[in-house]
Amino acid sequence: MKKRIAIYFTGGTISMKYDPGVGAAVPALSGKEIIDNVPGLTEVADVEIVDFGRYPGPHMTPRLMMELSIKVREALARADIDGVVVTHGTDTLEETAYMLDLTVASQKPVVFVGAMRNSSEIGWDGPSNLLSAVRVASSDRTRGLGVMVVMNEIILAAGEATKTHTESFDAFQGPNFGALGAVDRGEVLIHRSPLGRINLNATEIAEPVWLIKIAAGMDSTLIDAAIYAGAKGLVIEALGRGNVPPDCVPGLERAIALGLPVVIVSRCLRGRIYDSYGYEGGGKHLRQLGVISADFLNGQKARIKLAVALGLTSKRDEIRAIFESKSE
Repeated sequence: MKKRIAIYFTGGTISMKYDPGVGAAVPALSGKEIIDNVPGLTEVADVEIVDFGRYPGPHMTPRLMMELSIKVREALARADIDGVVVTHGTDTLEETAYMLDLTVASQKPVVFVGAMRNSSEIGWDGPSNLLSAVRVASSDRTRGLGVMVVMNEIILAAGEATKTHTESFDAFQGPNFGALGAVDRGEVLIHRSPLGRINLNATEIAEPVWLIKIAAGMDSTLIDAAIYAGAKGLVIEALGRGNVPPDCVPGLERAIALGLPVVIVSRCLRGRIYDSYGYEGGGKHLRQLGVISADFLNGQKARIKLAVALGLTSKRDEIRAIFESKSE
């Protein structure tokens, strides 16, 4: 018996085509128009089309992400829905996918998918990616794995997937731990489970949460600007194992003194935060000041996690536990 899969179309390149008046690709296709270009889809599953919007990836916001999460949770609570697929612009796909991974507790599969080429280009990958995503959402093997990202027939955990190339078909990778599995000639293969998942039963987020990237010789200017702009929390994309130039320290001290949670991630593609160094601005020093480690998370995901956590609590110790609990 075929599964019933709800497909939420949010926009992105998968829905785009070239507009001669604009001279570039823009969102244009409805969910049905995209579905009509996927041969064999109805043989895999019965689908329910939900046109959530036609947002380019950069137009998605954390509030829209939470709205989508709530709607997906409502769909998954229905007995007649076996899984959900979400089409999304690849620029911010990993952030929305991670938002849902944090906030959706269902054992039913949720799969994010996009396209690297639009429907006017030769080699439009939208239809094949969408077919693979529906296969994954329909598979009994993917129950309980949380939210996944399926691109180029590779299955990735939402908490691990990141876009590593501006246009390559294999742009999405799991730099630290690799893929969960793959779709091979239509068969869904799962090799492992995702790591370090946590569920936050949230329906609201706190804004703004600012992400600041650190580079050599930077000072506290951007940190202070974020504080002045009313930041509810800060994510610092630090150097190496989680270190910052010494001139950044006064700004971090001011943020922490004001009660703001300050989360540290690394700007490196692979590896985790660790308090290896005790010099001024080193990880050990920052830890003593009260910063929170995001472990393996990248900056954009840590920002989403902090916004969701702040929607539940403003207590820094509770936020630290959300980020650093080893029971995750």
